[in-house]
Amino acid sequence: MKEGIHPEYREVVFQDMSNDFKFVTRSTIHTRETINFEGKDYPLIKIEVSAESHPFYTGKHKIVDTAGRVEKFRQKYGNRGSKTQTAG
Repeated sequence: MKEGIHPEYREVVFQDMSNDFKFVTRSTIHTRETINFEGKDYPLIKIEVSAESHPFYTGKHKIVDTAGRVEKFRQKYGNRGSKTQTAG
């Protein structure tokens, strides 16, 4: 590797702002904020969503029933203003 052309690769703390979850990983991202985490000072990166708060990973996501919504709409409004015919 050439000297002086690569960014500094160091340990940083990522903090999920929605639930205050913090984890340490390595990154080249630059920041002005620092935090004392587990007795050591690290650069701090604030994020909105992590695996601890994302609905997919926490199991709190909603499943949307789109097929039933279309049929319900057609029952309610029929073919008014429609240029296409529905099979039915």
